[in-house]
Amino acid sequence: MPGEIVRQHQYSVPQVLVVVALVVSSATSVRSAGRALAVIQECTGVVLESPSWASTRLWLLRVGYYKLTRPKEQAKDWVWIVDHVVQSGQAKCLLIVGLRLSAVATADGYLAHGDVEPIAICPVTESTGDIVYQQLAEACKQTGVPREILSDHGSDLAKGIRQFCQEHPETCFVSDIKHKVATVLKRELGQEPTWQEFSTLASQTIARVQQTALAALAPPRQRRKARYMNVGELVVWGGRILRYLDAPESPQPDWDPHRVEHAVGWVRQYRQELAQWRQWLEVGTRTEQVVKTHGLSARSVQQVQQQLSGVGTLPRTQQMCAELLQFVSEEGAKAKGGERLVGSSEVIESIFGKWKRLAGDHPRRGLTGLVLALGAIVSRTTADVIKEALLSVPTKTVLSWCRDKLGKTVQATRRTLFASPRTAEQKQDQLPLAA
Repeated sequence: MPGEIVRQHQYSVPQVLVVVALVVSSATSVRSAGRALAVIQECTGVVLESPSWASTRLWLLRVGYYKLTRPKEQAKDWVWIVDHVVQSGQAKCLLIVGLRLSAVATADGYLAHGDVEPIAICPVTESTGDIVYQQLAEACKQTGVPREILSDHGSDLAKGIRQFCQEHPETCFVSDIKHKVATVLKRELGQEPTWQEFSTLASQTIARVQQTALAALAPPRQRRKARYMNVGELVVWGGRILRYLDAPESPQPDWDPHRVEHAVGWVRQYRQELAQWRQWLEVGTRTEQVVKTHGLSARSVQQVQQQLSGVGTLPRTQQMCAELLQFVSEEGAKAKGGERLVGSSEVIESIFGKWKRLAGDHPRRGLTGLVLALGAIVSRTTADVIKEALLSVPTKTVLSWCRDKLGKTVQATRRTLFASPRTAEQKQDQLPLAA
C-alpha cells in the first residue's frame, strides 16, 4: 500500500489510516486490525510487514490526542454535549464533545460521530458540582464560552452546569430528550404493579424456553442499567406473542400447543396493559424523533403536537403527551429567534458504546490510557489528520498524558498485587545454558 511515510516511521500514512479506520469505523479489535491490513495487502499483491497491536493502540492514542489538542475555532455558537463514562474502580471520565450551531442549522437528521469535535477528556477519581464547573471553565480555553450545554440530569453534572450558566448567562442548559422520556416512563411504569409482574414473568420465560425447541418465543433479556430506556423491546415482544397466539390458522412450527400455552400463554392476561404501554412508548418515540431530527426551537412544540395527534386516547397517555409537550415548550423557549438548539445527547451515548466495544474486556481493568481513544472516535479522520498526528504527537507525549491524568490504574495495581515473586533461584534458572 504505497504512500507517504512520515519521517522516523516505518508505515505509510495510508497504512496507518486503514488500520485506524478498521478499529474506529469497522468494529475491528485493536489486535485484529494489523492482521486485517495484512490480508488486504496480500489480496492486492502488496507484500509488506503488518503492524503489531501495540503500534495500532499507539496510533489511536496519538490521533485522539491530536484531535483533542488541535486549535478549535473560537466562536459564540458552540454546543457542548457532556457526560461521564464509568468503568471498574473509583475513576470516571468526563467527555465534552462539541459542534457549532451554524453547522446544526444546515440540515436535519441525527448527529454522527464525525460531526462533533473532542473538547475535553477529563479522568477523575471524584466528581462533584464544583469539579464539573472547573472542568467546564477550563474547556472554555478551547472554544470560548458555549451557547448551549446539553446533558442528562446527573446530579453532579447538573449542579456544575448550572453554576457555569450563572457565571455565563449567554449559555443555556438543555436537558436530553431521551433521558426525559425515560424518566417519565420510569415513573409511570414504577407505579404499575402489573409491569413488575410482566417483566418478572418474561425473565422466567427466558429460563423456561431458551434451551428448548420453543427458543424462538423467548423474550429479550432485560438490561439492569438504564432499563427504562429500553422497555420498548419487551413491549414489542409482548405484542408479537399476542398476535401469534391470536392467529392459530397461521403457519406454525411443529410445536405442541400445550407447551406453547404453558410457555407464553400468560401474556394474554396483559393485553389491556400492553395496549397502554405501547401508547406510552409511541408518545415517547415520536417526541424523541422530532427533537433529534429538528432540534429545539420556538416551533418545536407545534411539531411535536402534530406528531402526537391521534396517538392514543387513554387518559394516562394524554397526561404523558401534555407533560412532554410542556417539556419541549420550556426547552424550545431557550432558543433565540431563528436559532435551533441541539436537544438530544444520543451521539455521546453512541460514542461511549463504540469506545466500550473497542475496550473489550478492559472495563474490569478500570480506566486505562485507551480513554484517549475517545478523541480518535469523533470528528473525521483523513490522511491529513493521520499525517499531522504522527508528525506533531510523539509517543512520549501520549504516555506522559496517560501518566499525569490517570495515575496508577486498576490494572497496574492488579499487576503489582498479583505479580509472581522472582527469587534468586528463578533468576538463575533463566540464565543461558552456556553460563
